[in-house]
Amino acid sequence: MSRRRTRAAALRYRADRDAAPRITAAGQGTVAEKILEVAAAAGVPVQHDPGLAEVLSRIDPGEEIPPETYRAVAEVLAFLYRVDRGVRREP
Repeated sequence: MSRRRTRAAALRYRADRDAAPRITAAGQGTVAEKILEVAAAAGVPVQHDPGLAEVLSRIDPGEEIPPETYRAVAEVLAFLYRVDRGVRREP
């Protein structure tokens, strides 16, 4: 029985500085688990997408995401925007 290793990537996008989102952290196994742990501790929402995580976890930190991932990453950013808006509206 094979077990898939956890993969994770963290993104940053600054519209005034970046042409595309950049990887701030990426990895698999223990590194991925640490990325998820830090995100949880900081209250950062996490979008689970194993296929996208597979691609993004192979990109070096500081690098822009590849054009073929733009649509998938845009969907993640839209998800995070909705989560952020929902959190701000709660009393």
